[in-house]
Amino acid sequence: MQKITTINLKLSGIHCASCVLKIEKALKKESGIREARVNLVLGEASVVFDESIVDKQKIITMVNDLGYPVSLKKEEFSMNAGDKQEQDEVEKNKKQFIYSLVLGLPLLYFAITGIFKLPVPFVLETNSGIIQFVLATLVIVVSRKIWQKGFRAFLKLNPDMDSLIFVGTLVAYSYSVYITIAPLLNLSPPSKYLYFDSSAFILIFISLGRFLEALTKGKTSEAIEKLIGIQSKTATVLREGKEEKISIADVLVGDIILVKPGEKIPVDGIVLEGNSGVDEKAITGESMPVLKKKGDWVIGATINKTSVLKFTARKVGNETMIAQIIQTVGEALNSKAKLQKVADKIAFYFVPVVMLIAVLSFSIWFFVTGDFNFAISVFVAVLIIACPCALGLATPTAVAMGTALSAQKGILIKNASALSKAENIDVVVFDKTGTLTKGEPVVTDIVKNQKSKVEKENVLEMAASLEKNSNHPLASAVVLKAKQEDIELAKVVNFKEIAGKGVSGEIDKKQVYLGTKKFLLENKIENNFLDRKAEVLEEEGKTVLFLAEEKEIIGIIGIADTLKDFAKQTTQELQSMGKEVYVITGDNSRVGKAIASKIGADRVLAEILPQGKAEEIRKIQVEGKHVAMVGDGINDAPALARADLGIALGSGTDIAMETGEIVLVRDNLQDIVSAIKLSRYISRKIKQNLFWAFAYNAISIPVAAGVLYPVTGWLLSPSLAALAMAFSSVSVVMNSLSMKRYER
Repeated sequence: MQKITTINLKLSGIHCASCVLKIEKALKKESGIREARVNLVLGEASVVFDESIVDKQKIITMVNDLGYPVSLKKEEFSMNAGDKQEQDEVEKNKKQFIYSLVLGLPLLYFAITGIFKLPVPFVLETNSGIIQFVLATLVIVVSRKIWQKGFRAFLKLNPDMDSLIFVGTLVAYSYSVYITIAPLLNLSPPSKYLYFDSSAFILIFISLGRFLEALTKGKTSEAIEKLIGIQSKTATVLREGKEEKISIADVLVGDIILVKPGEKIPVDGIVLEGNSGVDEKAITGESMPVLKKKGDWVIGATINKTSVLKFTARKVGNETMIAQIIQTVGEALNSKAKLQKVADKIAFYFVPVVMLIAVLSFSIWFFVTGDFNFAISVFVAVLIIACPCALGLATPTAVAMGTALSAQKGILIKNASALSKAENIDVVVFDKTGTLTKGEPVVTDIVKNQKSKVEKENVLEMAASLEKNSNHPLASAVVLKAKQEDIELAKVVNFKEIAGKGVSGEIDKKQVYLGTKKFLLENKIENNFLDRKAEVLEEEGKTVLFLAEEKEIIGIIGIADTLKDFAKQTTQELQSMGKEVYVITGDNSRVGKAIASKIGADRVLAEILPQGKAEEIRKIQVEGKHVAMVGDGINDAPALARADLGIALGSGTDIAMETGEIVLVRDNLQDIVSAIKLSRYISRKIKQNLFWAFAYNAISIPVAAGVLYPVTGWLLSPSLAALAMAFSSVSVVMNSLSMKRYER
């Protein structure tokens, strides 16, 4: 029986795309492993496997055997373990660079003396070969892990970036050793020129590159660490009538939690007692505190500002919103955009191609010049300068920065493919109820019969006095309006409610009716004074209630599901970006057209049943258009899945949020525009990174191979090649880090 499970691993020693692909390829070959994804930036791997065929330990052993130390990643949302590992990685690379640099600096003196004819003490001059041999050997010992990994990859016939470095430095070092010991063996060396300095400084610059890479890669996950770090560490719970401070890991669903002003709300829940402003900026990006009262939902990691709140824990641990956000960002980082998949494949085949180019370059130059030293210098330079690291870092660093940046703005991009999809959207389809509208009916109009002696305030008073006895949603809207106007309600006797029609009762010994026009006609109340006004309200998509006292209609009340803030502005901004805006609704055509008219939508799809929404999306796609669906309800899930890009509102249902590829934590329609613009920005950064990574290799490899030498007489030295290679990766990462300055 199958038992599919997932493990998350923490890796060390992955430096480039060829490392990533080597691990993924080896794991996917193993029977029982369904999927393997390696994240270069975070140094993590996610493996989906069948436990009945392969176990966790075998997977861990496989990765270790490939030369990448691995451990199980802790599942709790704590930054400490991962952060410490990153710090250790930075410190290890820093020490390797410093030690190798100190040992290699004397070699620089030997190199300079040869160029500038500087004086050299006799003892150093006569023993320079031996001294350079000792120093270069010590540098190799300090940097031995590069050689070990490169050699191991060769043995497995799976060369990687370390293999290029290993071969290049080994050839330079071995050739220099031969020249040094040849006189001792009574042999004539082919040259007096030594490459000890090149072999050492290649490793020094590689160590520098690895140190800077570890440093800058750590910064790309800094925003994610901030998300993790905003969690509260403890919670004050009421147990057996006593306050008890416990770790949030020990909070249980149903616990009663107290949060004092200035404290962080530890988990998600519903307020039992208290009224307080809560700063939700960390989660929703909302700048102003949100008032929370009994029955309101509070979110973990937000800050209670003004007074004590008591609430019931409803979501704890990995179920809280902050945990889901962190998990979503992590999943996005582990996913790969189409561009990255192409770059990974190129990087995988890149190493053997570069080795072939290096051998051909050596052979051609040795044949043309007969100068072995010249040919070997070209061979080493080609091997060293060709770096797939920049290719491997191009996408994940941009995705890491972009998804973390968007999460801080209340926009969750759940996978990297959503970025390219958002960039190519032609049509944005909005669900009406709960997405464009607030989903709650409110009183919008109160119109009195000008021929009646009853005041406008009395129209609302009588209507609300009747409706307070009803549970109908429209009744709640009328009562709420009266409450907002501070109107005192009258006593009603002989109350009656006719489902779907209206209510009636006696107020101050007079019979009062409230309901549809048909309801009043059935009670023999005929008055056409307000018919035209009622028609106007209905054309605007509003529900009209008629109020009558005895046999006279004294007023009408218009009720509608009102538009959310910025609905029209969002539509206009999307249209200015070249997108069409459609409204889809199960309501009748009149209501749909009224809403569409208010926001300026291009098209209305009305009277669409929930199961028909996905089919309507398909019809638009058949027209050759890329569609984004924006929804919030369970009935929107099929359409969200069918659309090229599903955008779910964070205020909606869990199933809608799971189906959408982009989730807007805030209930703010303008975030749709922000999400599309941010996606385009991230995609642009990915393309910039890939362009420079490809351009670097396209230019540098021919230069290292000596194509400019016949014209300029200039040849790239192996040491400079190593330095250029190190900074190519850093430049890509720095371009991604510049995303911190992004402002919409």
